Amino acid sequence: MLAVVQQAEQIPSGPFSSQFRNERLEFDIVLGSVSPLEIAVFNTTHLQPAPRRTVSSSLTRSRICFTGVFALSVTTFTAEESKAISEKITWIRMVCLPGGAIGIAALAADWPSAHIGWWMFWWFMTAYFMFCWTSCFHECAHQTLHSSKWFSIWLGRTLGTVIFVPYSCYRESHIRHHAYLNKPNDFELWPYSDPNCSVAFRRAFAWFDLFVGPISAAITYGRIYWAKSSPLKERGIRRVIRNEYIVIGLAWGALFIFLTMYNGWWMFFKVWGIPVWMAGLYQTGRKFTEHLGMSSYDPMLGTRTVLGHNWFTRMCTFLNFDIFVHGPHHRHPRVAHNVLGQKMNEYIEAHPDKPFPLYRSYLHATSEMIPYFFKNPGVGMNAGAAAPGKDKDDDVTNFVRDVSIEVLSDNDRVVDGIDWSNK
Repeated sequence: MLAVVQQAEQIPSGPFSSQFRNERLEFDIVLGSVSPLEIAVFNTTHLQPAPRRTVSSSLTRSRICFTGVFALSVTTFTAEESKAISEKITWIRMVCLPGGAIGIAALAADWPSAHIGWWMFWWFMTAYFMFCWTSCFHECAHQTLHSSKWFSIWLGRTLGTVIFVPYSCYRESHIRHHAYLNKPNDFELWPYSDPNCSVAFRRAFAWFDLFVGPISAAITYGRIYWAKSSPLKERGIRRVIRNEYIVIGLAWGALFIFLTMYNGWWMFFKVWGIPVWMAGLYQTGRKFTEHLGMSSYDPMLGTRTVLGHNWFTRMCTFLNFDIFVHGPHHRHPRVAHNVLGQKMNEYIEAHPDKPFPLYRSYLHATSEMIPYFFKNPGVGMNAGAAAPGKDKDDDVTNFVRDVSIEVLSDNDRVVDGIDWSNK
């Protein structure tokens, strides 16, 4: 029999309806061999309404968590958002997945030769594709990669296993990163967002973060699960993360045993270790470029946005699922990535007086970040801001439609919203 722990709020008809808005639902299915259909039948026949929370009616807080074999946490989209995601073309951008595999195979086979020049070529190419894997992983966490949430979840879990970061761990940390950008409770930007961390510690960690990126990422994203101060208390989600850690440990443990038995460590270092280390440099550099030195809590002003004009920046933006268009993405985390550039232009048109941190090349944005890396690697209060105001919701557990309107304190919002109905 099923053992079910449920916390629910008033739910509209249809257990998997896209109309799950203004409510929150969490299931812990203790036994994992339960089909979604069985859960749906249980939903409709046993679940009773409970009083609503007193939060803004515009919030979109629903998520469904089936812990066990079918464990997931889902983003709830409006019909308009779902339509935009289903209509975009994604497969071309996913060239990074086979591209990285081809690079690994070429390094393993010494193709076309074992000359160091060819190794360097494949290292740089493979590392860049692996860097793009992290951007794909990011889209999976938002569940904006594909119209199928299951596709995003399982691809995300696969990529998370590869890069030592549990998918659900990253997703939970990233939800709060969007909701509380640059604030002390922005877990993803620790220690740069934590006013209790000294400048000396942040400087030391920034170098560690840059040069040992795969390890620092596992530490930073893992804090949402391991840290005593973590806001993540739901047992179901924590159980999911635990299981994902177990899978990562088993997968990599089996690989390490195989490499030891067959003396494969040099080959592993050549085809995997070096490209992954380089990809970590790229990824951490991207994170720093978008965030270090930014003091505003308003997402449109608290991140650097790159809207490229030259072909190289546009190509890199395309291959990384438009993550470089960071301001609109931070404010609207459920928007399809292919329209972020359009939204940035609409904000510029609607607010010509606002000093958006907008750059036409990534090199320019990076040059603006570099002084902060050396002098004071921090954001928010660590970058000179006053303490943030009281958020409208201090326990956001899912991506919302507009962070500035639904979560951010009115005192911290600088850029007003836009009436998208006329767009």
